Amino acid sequence: MKTLIKNGTIVNEGKSFSADILISGGIIEKIAAEIAVEGQVEEIDANGLLVLPGCIDDQVHFREPGLTHKGNIYSESRAAVAGGITSFMEMPNTIPNALTQDLLEDKYQIAAQNSLANYSFFMGASNDNLEEVLRTDTSKICGVKVFMGSSTGNMLVDKESVLEGLFSRVGALIATHCEDEHTVRTNLAAFQEKYGDQIPVWAHPIIRSEDACYLSSSKAVSLAKKHGARLHILHISTAKETALFDNIIPLDQKKITAEACIHHLWFSDADYPTKGNLIKWNPAVKTADDREGIWNALLDDRIDVVATDHAPHTLEEKANPYLSAPSGGPLVQHALLAMLDKVKEGKLTIERVVEKMAHAPATLFRVKDRGFIREGYAADLVLISTKPGKPVTKENLLYKCGWSPFEGHRFANEVHSTFVNGNCVYANGSILEKGLGQRMLFNPR
Repeated sequence: MKTLIKNGTIVNEGKSFSADILISGGIIEKIAAEIAVEGQVEEIDANGLLVLPGCIDDQVHFREPGLTHKGNIYSESRAAVAGGITSFMEMPNTIPNALTQDLLEDKYQIAAQNSLANYSFFMGASNDNLEEVLRTDTSKICGVKVFMGSSTGNMLVDKESVLEGLFSRVGALIATHCEDEHTVRTNLAAFQEKYGDQIPVWAHPIIRSEDACYLSSSKAVSLAKKHGARLHILHISTAKETALFDNIIPLDQKKITAEACIHHLWFSDADYPTKGNLIKWNPAVKTADDREGIWNALLDDRIDVVATDHAPHTLEEKANPYLSAPSGGPLVQHALLAMLDKVKEGKLTIERVVEKMAHAPATLFRVKDRGFIREGYAADLVLISTKPGKPVTKENLLYKCGWSPFEGHRFANEVHSTFVNGNCVYANGSILEKGLGQRMLFNPR
């Protein structure tokens, strides 16, 4: 059966306009001011609603396999579609780490059975799997993840010869976590000498400092320029790093790109006294000046995309003292709504939100036929109500971990419904599970 979305305000490719959308076989068949259809059709009146392309989140940790007490592909994709994220790219630091093509394919098989959103998985790099990384099929996998600083899991790549090999030989996009390991360890030792095991959480952005981030990011940029590699630096957390990127080259021609995450755009170190370990991420949430610098770079296109780095842990784990509390937190259910709050504040336009959360990830990763509302593209859509929803509470969260750093906040907008490949998988506060996501494919270089 075809689906007709009528009377909505479409936000797409820098414009907002009223039009109907006809969906057939999971594909957008027609976009026009008024569409009449004969025969069986499911008609949805979107009057008063905004119709956006589904968001593409280029950095999530859904914890499956091996860490499923924190989350799994089903539970976290459920939260994602409830938040208007219709496609995700997931990281390799699961258990076991996705360091072989077979282990990577295992994750695709899990997603094919369980994911409500479209999916892709990064191939993981280590100090000793370069030849395995080189087998990566760039038409079927979003990229290769390189931890140039240690974080959750044990995937640090710190051998110079391996880094040279990755940047000189890998044809896929290389996505990096950049924090200089020596700097972080030196800073941590200084705080341990002073505080022992009772390091306060406010020390986190001092331990995982501006210098640690800049040293590593600048090294990655240098390697990419030296070898002509495609480099995407994840979760920029300092204003200083933004000087490494340019806004002269169009995105589809850029070889060096950057990502900003919701927590670095929303929180600052002033929030540690109230949020504590709930906003402990790697790289750390830093100063208000850093937050403003990231916003400036996002708005002038030195930073290209907005993502979540969604990384759930249980509340019990987060309640541990600083040294043993893991870094990361859940964000996919409210990332789009958080950015729409910034639209209401006048920080940016809704057209720019769509650009940074749908169009730009699709362009940067060369995603095939997604990320735009275009005829012939997959019908990945999110309908937004411009009325406030309910305050965020544990009762309306869909994360397996059952908490959010946004608890108590009432967003200015609400996700009305979400379509993945033409199937309405979320509507009016409920998961409908009418269909599963698909494996994302990528256009050639």
